[in-house]
Amino acid sequence: MNFKSYLNRNSQRMNKLVSDYFVTQSNPDMQQYLYAPLAGFSAGSGKRHRPLICELACQAVGGDPARARSAASAIEHFHTAALIHDDIADDSLLRRGEPCLYLEVGVGLAINAGDLALSQVTGLVVDDEILDDSTKLRVLDELVKMTNRTIEGQALDLGWARDRRFDLTIEDYIVMAIHKTAHYSGGTPLAVGAIVGGGSEQQVEALRAFGIAAGLAFQIQDDLLNLVGKKQATKKDYRNDLTEGKRTLMVVHALRASPHADELIELLSSHSTNPAVLQRAVDILVASGSLDFAHDHAYELVQQAKAELPETLPASKYLELLLSMADFFVERMS
Repeated sequence: MNFKSYLNRNSQRMNKLVSDYFVTQSNPDMQQYLYAPLAGFSAGSGKRHRPLICELACQAVGGDPARARSAASAIEHFHTAALIHDDIADDSLLRRGEPCLYLEVGVGLAINAGDLALSQVTGLVVDDEILDDSTKLRVLDELVKMTNRTIEGQALDLGWARDRRFDLTIEDYIVMAIHKTAHYSGGTPLAVGAIVGGGSEQQVEALRAFGIAAGLAFQIQDDLLNLVGKKQATKKDYRNDLTEGKRTLMVVHALRASPHADELIELLSSHSTNPAVLQRAVDILVASGSLDFAHDHAYELVQQAKAELPETLPASKYLELLLSMADFFVERMS
């Protein structure tokens, strides 16, 4: 079974595990204004790869996956909170082809829903009856650091947009993307899974490094799909990264490699939703070789990560699934 099949087979199980924490409230107004909107938003969160790879890491070091479930769910709730708050900060209009939560319920209620999801990040681990106190403290430390790193990355992303910064290097982008995405989408889920599974320090850090590399590749591929993904083209938020002027790896590369860099800055600064304008921006990125550069960089990241991980983990079907995960991250088309 490859990683894509694993996701398809287990995503509904994880959906149920995550949704079980949204208990229906006896107070109808509390349900209407808080729990129902948050549960509805969370239900559309896709493949649930973050909590599932946390379980896989636990099993890869010989642990019981039940010990990973509170932390796995906590990381998924963090993802939900991050998306809700990110859409507000970016003035986004659509999320997964649907109006952003803040447009449906209002900014205040959306922020509040995101705050509740954030509270679950620590609450689920504290209330876990399976984990001992020492393990809980270590997991909580990981989750706090993950939260801090994500906020640091978001600060760079938002600050560059606010100050109309286009003088960025490839290294600037990598620092931002690792902090904003790679830790919580790869590094922390795998490290935490190894911790609760009883893995050695060497295994924890090897899985963290693997996850950060794979998480960075995941973000690069996500940005590529926003521009040229075949399935993405049917969604209303197709190419919204260009409308929002995102400093993706492709954009940063093109601003240094393209003779049309000034025009690209104008296009990104216009925040246009006109398909012709967006297509012109994509044409500049393609002509400068920036899409190929980004894809090659993501591919190299996962190949190096795959070569190093088997040195610290025993051979198993769980290791094979993790290695397949890295390939999936750069090959997926949706």
